[in-house]
Amino acid sequence: MTTRALVLARGLGSRMRQASDVTLDPQQASAANAGLKAMMPFGRPFLDFVLQSLADAGVRESALVLGPEHEPVRDYYRRLAMTRLRVTFVEQARPLGTADAVLSARAWAGRHPFIVLNADNLYPVDVLARLAGGAHPAVPGFDAGSLAFSEDRLGAFGLLEAGPSGELARIVEKPGAAAIRAAGPRALISMNLWRFDERIFDACAEVPLSARRERELPQAVQLAVSRGMSFEVIPVRGTVLDLSRREDVPHVARALEGRTINL
Repeated sequence: MTTRALVLARGLGSRMRQASDVTLDPQQASAANAGLKAMMPFGRPFLDFVLQSLADAGVRESALVLGPEHEPVRDYYRRLAMTRLRVTFVEQARPLGTADAVLSARAWAGRHPFIVLNADNLYPVDVLARLAGGAHPAVPGFDAGSLAFSEDRLGAFGLLEAGPSGELARIVEKPGAAAIRAAGPRALISMNLWRFDERIFDACAEVPLSARRERELPQAVQLAVSRGMSFEVIPVRGTVLDLSRREDVPHVARALEGRTINL
């Protein structure tokens, strides 16, 4: 059975709302000001490119985690004709973090394995295909040197530490530039891309609130590991388009120029 994919699209987009010297066109500025990064237009909404990458990777069932205020996003995908991918919706009532977002999909996932990914990242298709075709919980560890991000930017992601058998031992969320520098160019970076099974839900429900008063997915994964759940760390190389800030928009626009969508 083809693995399902859960796309985390509930974020508030606080960094995208921040003022910047970058000039956006009116539609892009409207999406940025609303915090709807995934719907920012690049000919088509950025989320269309994310969904196409899933379809190209062999995924046929997907769900978008949205807030109750995101009815325009639901309307867009209800109207969009798609033949390669089925899109449904999961509601996260309040923005209580990424672990809470995953927990909101418990009924949708059932006992099926599923991929989790960000709506504002465009991942390599071959990495998504490897997760979709896997048999066990896993996390890709992106070679830091292949991501083409600054040390400061890498320090805002997650740093993975693998055990002797290649299993996840620890994830350090937002380790900072100094830790990335110390780990070196072959450090393994988590881009919040995962393959889960139903065992993750208890950890998502029970993980303590963070300092931001949210249930964070990396901490939930660490809790699951402490309880005996094993995750394979898959070393990968490749670039990830990250649409987190207004400064990212020109780079993303150049990278997506000329691409067509077939969903």
